[in-house]
Amino acid sequence: MGHPTDAELETKEMDLRSMSNVQAEYVHKVGIPPKQNLFKEFKATMKETFFADDPLRSFKDQSGSRKFILGIQAVFPILEWGRSYNLAKFRGDLIAGLTIASLCIPQDIGYSKLANLAPQYGLYSSFVPPLIYAAMGSSRDIAIGPVAVVSLLLGTLLQNEIDPVEHAAEYRRLAFTATFFAGITQVTLGIFRLGFLIDFLSHAAIVGFMGGAAITIALQQLKGFLGIRKFTKKTDIISVTHSVFTSAHHGWNWQTIVIGATFLAFLLFAKYIGKKNRKLFWVPAIGPLISVVLSTLFVFITHAEKHGVEIVKHIEKGINPPSVNEIYFSGEYLAKGFRIGLVAGMIALTEAIAIGRTFASMKDYQIDGNKEMVALGTMNVVGSMTSCYVATGSFSRSAVNYMAGCRTAVSNIVMSCVVFLTLQFITPLFKYTPNAILSAIIISAVINLIDFQAAILIWKIDKFDFVACMGAFFGVVFVSVEIGLLIAVSISFAKILLQVTRPRTAILGKIPRTTVYRNIQQYPEANRVPGVLIVRVDSAVYFSNSNYVKERILRWLTNEEENVKSDYQTKIQFLIVEMSPVTDIDTSGIHALEELVRSLEKRGVQLILANPGPIVINKLHASNFANLIGQDKIFLTVAEAVAFCSPKLVEEA
Repeated sequence: MGHPTDAELETKEMDLRSMSNVQAEYVHKVGIPPKQNLFKEFKATMKETFFADDPLRSFKDQSGSRKFILGIQAVFPILEWGRSYNLAKFRGDLIAGLTIASLCIPQDIGYSKLANLAPQYGLYSSFVPPLIYAAMGSSRDIAIGPVAVVSLLLGTLLQNEIDPVEHAAEYRRLAFTATFFAGITQVTLGIFRLGFLIDFLSHAAIVGFMGGAAITIALQQLKGFLGIRKFTKKTDIISVTHSVFTSAHHGWNWQTIVIGATFLAFLLFAKYIGKKNRKLFWVPAIGPLISVVLSTLFVFITHAEKHGVEIVKHIEKGINPPSVNEIYFSGEYLAKGFRIGLVAGMIALTEAIAIGRTFASMKDYQIDGNKEMVALGTMNVVGSMTSCYVATGSFSRSAVNYMAGCRTAVSNIVMSCVVFLTLQFITPLFKYTPNAILSAIIISAVINLIDFQAAILIWKIDKFDFVACMGAFFGVVFVSVEIGLLIAVSISFAKILLQVTRPRTAILGKIPRTTVYRNIQQYPEANRVPGVLIVRVDSAVYFSNSNYVKERILRWLTNEEENVKSDYQTKIQFLIVEMSPVTDIDTSGIHALEELVRSLEKRGVQLILANPGPIVINKLHASNFANLIGQDKIFLTVAEAVAFCSPKLVEEA
């Protein structure tokens, strides 16, 4: 071994001097917070869990009449912001509403086919729900209506229960039932402030699920795009590819392919123009409507339907008929409708909340997540009673709404009015609209759901997140939408369980010329204290991880003792556990600490605790663990604990 350099000796001397100073100063003891009344403690915990945003803050010190008005405004925010509404805002909302209406009408007709419903049901779902949301929602930018992913999910789950062709009436009734329970699920989550449940579906899982769903949706459109009459009902890539190529010799229609390919190229070019120049956002927005008009006119003039080109044929005229009596409130389909509605409602809610938060942050305003859930749920409950299926926030339409200059939710009302006029007067004109153009519109719309950049970023940040992303993606693409969703949820829960049951621990060392102790892996220059092992636990200690924490600390100690023997260093006599990241501990955790003390006594090592939080120190005293190790072995900082453990080292200084 070489002789230490002058710099090393100087550093060591300064470290010892600072340690001596710490011991010379008054050693602060860890404070024990005063005991709280059990009811008050429970009340505070419940308030922090469910009412962290203090929703009743505006009601304080208000008269009874004022509280009533505030309560009405809380349910219907339009009554609050509507008082300051003016012509300038209406001008922006009018342009935005007309723009998103031109986009939603052709999309709604296509999305209804994804849900295996007649075209008018897509339009119905863009008439009533946006009106409800405009009155109750808190987002200014979100555009309401059917979306591709939820339509596909709903269509897939429903057709597993009822054949949409042979039993169309029963299928439609089950769709309304699922929509009703989707709304009930959303309202329940909002009223009981359980919105945190949707956060269990991680961002990575959503990215993978959306990407897989986009590919599945695009593959499903090959039926209309290629003019195939007999097509598989399965959604996985293998079944769809097999169905496409087995029908290649006799099932494809070249006229349909020409129409679809031509307008798909036009729509993609329009998107390219919109991305290149943000001022031309309206080009991709009105592209679908232009495509529908031109393709319909072309088919009408050439009578291409007589040459095998599939057309929409008929869309019911008139506004939404009531459907309350069609919802299953009893019988075998009640449970099935509830199950499907629960899944569809959660996915729709996740998408809408994500969209609302995104645009709210861009305009620097806040949305109330729980109010959003109640608004979205109410509109779907009412929608289920007026012949609508599950509606939510559409990212593509919301982006257009934002870029078109919308100011408030009135843009949704304008869009709804245009859809109303379409249902009343224009639907017969869609008779000759080719299915190929609807397929092209859907394909161009879902391409943006495949987010390569997000997947690459997930890979760079967290490999486990990437596994969740790819698991959801491949589950949707190669098996089915529901299996992909199940994989996404399962991997998200697996990650949570892994982090809870296997928390991180670290060995701490002293940063030279300071009294700061940090992770030696992050700070290689940090010095270990002779005869002392300092371990930090980066998690609450519960029944699920208490044994692991104890065993991991002992493993650190064993490794350190082996290193000490090989380098002929001072034997480990003290184990300091830095507890500032330990937010809570339960009886299993305290029992694990007691076992740790017994194991350390056999090795001749003393346990020292540093900086336990208020909840932890309370429980340590309540369990008598503080007396077990000694009140004098619980310190406010690691530096004070080290000074207590190293008197000989300090004396030598």
